[in-house]
Order: sequence, then C-alpha cells, then structure tokens
Amino acid sequence: LGRGPAAPRPLQPRLRVSPGCRGAQGRFAYKLLHDLFANYSSALRPVEDTDRALNVTLQVTLSQIIDMDERNQVLTSYLWVRQTWLDAHLTWDKDGYGGIDSIRIPSSYVWRPDIILYNNADEHFGGSMETNVVLRSDGHIMWDSPAITKSSCKVDVSYFPFDGQQCRLTFGSWTYNGNQIDLRNQLDTGDLTDFVENVEWEVLGMPATRNVITYGCCSEPYPDVTYTLLLRRRASFYIFNLLLPCIMVSFLAPLGFYLPADSGEKVSLGVTVLLALTVFQLLVAESMPPSESVPLIGKYYIATMTMITASTALTIFIMNVHHCGPGARPVPPWARWLILHHMARLCCVYEVGESCKSPQRALGGRAGVGDARGPAESPREGQVGTEVGGCPWDHCLCHHDALLRNVGYIAGCFRRHRANQRRTGEWKKVAKVMDRFFMWVFFLMVFLMSVLVLGNAA
Repeated sequence: LGRGPAAPRPLQPRLRVSPGCRGAQGRFAYKLLHDLFANYSSALRPVEDTDRALNVTLQVTLSQIIDMDERNQVLTSYLWVRQTWLDAHLTWDKDGYGGIDSIRIPSSYVWRPDIILYNNADEHFGGSMETNVVLRSDGHIMWDSPAITKSSCKVDVSYFPFDGQQCRLTFGSWTYNGNQIDLRNQLDTGDLTDFVENVEWEVLGMPATRNVITYGCCSEPYPDVTYTLLLRRRASFYIFNLLLPCIMVSFLAPLGFYLPADSGEKVSLGVTVLLALTVFQLLVAESMPPSESVPLIGKYYIATMTMITASTALTIFIMNVHHCGPGARPVPPWARWLILHHMARLCCVYEVGESCKSPQRALGGRAGVGDARGPAESPREGQVGTEVGGCPWDHCLCHHDALLRNVGYIAGCFRRHRANQRRTGEWKKVAKVMDRFFMWVFFLMVFLMSVLVLGNAA
C-alpha cells in the first residue's frame, strides 16, 4: 500500500495580478501626478479663500535625548515631527485614476508650512529631513520628518545632582501669522511610545500647550505649540563618584583631633583633606554653568571645607596649648573647673593611674620631708659641747649646716621640677580634653550636614 503512486493533491487556486493591471496602476499614478502638478505652485498657500486661515496640526514624538549640556544650557534631542494640513488644490476622484487613494511624493513638490523651532540653538540652524509626504485623494497631506534639534533650555542646578529640569520646545510659523495659519496640537502631550531610555535623565512627561502671542514687531497674533519636557536627573552616578567620597573624606577631618599631638601629623591631615575636597569642588565647577545659583553639592563642599579650615585652626591652637613649657602660667581656676573636671568627665578623658592618687599620699610625702629635717635639727636641741659620733659639736655643726643647705637646694629643685611637670601635665590634659570635645563636635557637624544634604535631595 505504501509503495503505490501518491494520489494527486488538489491544486489551490492562487490570486494573480496580471502584468497589465500593474502597468495600469503605474500609468494611472503617472497620469495623476502629471494632472495634479500641471498648474500647481508650491509657493502659495493652498486655500480657496485667501481670507481664511489654513489649519495645520502638529504632533511631536520624542525618540531620544542625545545630550544635555548644562554649562551651555543646550538640549540635543531626536524628534519625529508630524504635520498635517489640507491642500485644496491637490484633490482628485480616485475612481477616475484606478482607485488610487493616496500617493507618496517628495515634500519639495507641495507647499509646506514654515514651522520651525523658535528656541533653536544650533549654529547651522538645520531643519527637518527632506522626506516624502503622504497625499490623499481628499487633499489631506501628512508630513513625517525626523529631526535632530538643539534647543536652548534654562538649567537650574540649585539641587544638583538631585535636580529636575523643564526644557521647552516651541514650534511655530516664522512668516505666517494666526490669520493665515492656525497651528494646533494634535494631542495634549508629546508621544513617548518609542522613547529610548537615557542613562542620565528620566522623562516624567511632555505636556503640550497652544499659545497665541502678539510680538512687539507685529500687530498680528502668532500661534505656537510648546512642548514642555519634564526631566529628572538619575543621581546614582554622582552619588557614588562625587557625594560619597566627599562624605567619607569629611569624616576624616574630625579624626585629626584624635591623633596624638606629638605625632606631628595633625595639621598635615587637615591640609590633605582640604586639598582633596578642593579637587572635588573643581570637578563640580567645570560641569556647572557659571551662574549665581550654587548647586547643592557645591554648598556641601563649601560648608565642609569651611569646617575643615576651622578644625585645622583649632588643631594649631590646641597643639600650642599642649606644648606649653615649664615657663607657662598655671591653669586658671575656671579652666580647671570647666575643662579638667566637667568636660573631662563628659568626654571620658582619664590619665593613666589618675584614680590611684589620693590626698593622703601627698600629705605623707610632705611628712617625710619633715622627718628628714628632724634628725638634722635635733642636735640643735641637745647640749652644747657633747660629741656625736666622737666629733665635737661645734666642729660637727658646720658640716651639718652645709649638708642641710645642699639637701634643701636639691629638695627645692625637685619641688620646682615636680611643680613644672604638674603644670605641664595639666596643660597637656587641657589640650587632650579639648581634642576629644572638638572631635565629637565636628563629627556631629559632619553628620548633620550629610543629613541636611540628603534631606534637601529628598
């Protein structure tokens, strides 16, 4: 059964257009083109009544945001511009031309409205691409043309990098007033269906409004259609490359107070942090327009640099207090009460072995000095002429006086040395307490400034 010849399949009928029909369509198209433009002029406005305005409908599709130049305040975008109007001189009966309802012809063949971008910032002032127009039998013309436009945009960088911009695209006729061309927008918003997402800017909307303005040069009204492009900056790039490094560098500034004063690196750390922030400030200033409005991140840099300058100046002052020599004045009572007692407890600053000291030990030390003087003075209370250790009293007394003077001199030097050490130690402790106090104060200031920046950004 399977080896027999296959049964013939029924042939499906196919619809074929004879070459004669195709040729007829081509001849009708040539004839239509010849008949339409035999006595047609593209220089005149195509209306039957010259006193009536020609309705022109405009629709803009945003395809891509190519660039936003904040410094020069220029927005470069890729648009699709659609214009439709009625040409009263280009109508035909489609039954008389083989049923042709529409044809595509070069746009230079027909009259076109001189709709331009009013706020164009292109140095060459290029217009739309010369594309074909779609001409229908009832005279309606639809002209779709892509265009890369450079428009001026007022950039407000007060909240950079958390800013949003409103860029306007104003379209209108350059020579025809409102009595000759009535320009209207087809939709209340621009078309964002085919928009290609931008890595830096997020498009929130593109509302369209129609305005009728009377300029100072002319008394006639001029209508225009303005598309407002609502943009919001994607701040992730600037957060990770400008803001976070600045915050981390700012938190290094209070740590300069934590460094020991004898290390010799306290001032150099503050100067290094200040130079690093200056470099970041220059990077921000190069991309921003030279305007009076300082961006938010610029304000943060300036505040942080001011704080670091103040911390460096305080560090120099505290180092001067720390290195007070033996000739310094004693610590004033108010400073001893405020800094060494209250602020030291507040900042948890204690010297090693400070809790082991007690007034009893100091008194005992003074008693020991008195005991040392006791044996030296005891012979004065004895009888004159007696011998101590086999030596006459009058002869031994001279040796004792010289010995007492030497011991008194040594004890006085030791007491002055201990007093100088105590005075120097008190000044060093004052400097240490001030270091700890200002370290926490500046940590709090850096934290508050960071919170304020992020709060303004939100």
